[in-house]
Amino acid sequence: MNGNAWERSVRLAEYIIEHHSTVRATAKVFGISKSTVHKDLTERLRKVNPQLYDEARKILDLNKQERHIRGGMATKEKYRSKQNGPY
Repeated sequence: MNGNAWERSVRLAEYIIEHHSTVRATAKVFGISKSTVHKDLTERLRKVNPQLYDEARKILDLNKQERHIRGGMATKEKYRSKQNGPY
């Protein structure tokens, strides 16, 4: 396995912990796919740094719990902006 992948997994975890970022937002910042972020955090990081994994996992679990709320707010905003419209 590439040593860069191990290092990347640590950098990703540190970023997520520091910014309380989502997988999607983190992927965008680092210019990689969501799948890569998820694999790095759930598989590689667990082997490299279990303590950091536990901290990152807490953030990922919290994001998963809040996901439906963020989606609902986005939908609400979408229809609110359509209602006000550009006209």
